[in-house]
Amino acid sequence: MAFQNPLVRSSRVLATVCCMSALLGGAAVAPAQDATLKMRFVYDGTPPSVDNIDPNKDREFCGKHVIPNEKLIINPTNKGIQNVIVHVYTRSSGDDLPKTGPGTKTHVLANDECRFEPHVVVAQTGDTLKITNPDPVGHNANLNFIRNTAQNLMIPSGQEKEIALEEEEPAPIPVDCNIHPWMRAYVVVLEHPFADVSDEDGNIVIEGLPAGKEITFAVRFEGGKLDEVKVGGKETDWRRQRFEVDLKAGDNDLGDILVPADAVSAD
Repeated sequence: MAFQNPLVRSSRVLATVCCMSALLGGAAVAPAQDATLKMRFVYDGTPPSVDNIDPNKDREFCGKHVIPNEKLIINPTNKGIQNVIVHVYTRSSGDDLPKTGPGTKTHVLANDECRFEPHVVVAQTGDTLKITNPDPVGHNANLNFIRNTAQNLMIPSGQEKEIALEEEEPAPIPVDCNIHPWMRAYVVVLEHPFADVSDEDGNIVIEGLPAGKEITFAVRFEGGKLDEVKVGGKETDWRRQRFEVDLKAGDNDLGDILVPADAVSAD
């Protein structure tokens, strides 16, 4: 009987063990891929002509600036609708979300050229809202919070105030300047970061969502109720302005969401 060289045998055993370890180890550390939701809100029709604001206070300063009616802003080139809010609806899908700690960001809401910038702030509980006034005229910020403490703050020229956002709010909270009554913004406070506001082209992108889950999203828009829309060219009922998506790993692109012309208004 011929004896096998023990060095050769040991090398083969070691190679086999290394291969199995690599396979098992690779399977153990393979990261789960997140899901991303994408969509674009589009006005289904000929965009209406919306007049700019004619300021009736501090005309010497405010009258020098173009102040748009931000209740309805439609891109004249591609009909994208700006300032639509989309976020995960936690009453239905909160248990499926990745666990996140409290927010640590500071969001700036500026009284800039007699309008609020940005028009919509999306924040997480734990974040801070900093209200600034770079204008040479005085402003105030009246925040009609429901769960956080309501605030009505005077913001003199060149000054700022900070507010701790401690509680989730059940709806977008209006921010008004009582000195200049056309000025309005909104603050959205959520317990999670899974939200977005449509940009000047109507685009929404929400990243870091859990793949393999059916998630419910809520839609909010100052200019009207978005409950009857077209998705993929088909009429779709978003009951109570909510919709569900069975999320796959990677991009989940719903494409253009067509909003009927009679559903929204700048009035």
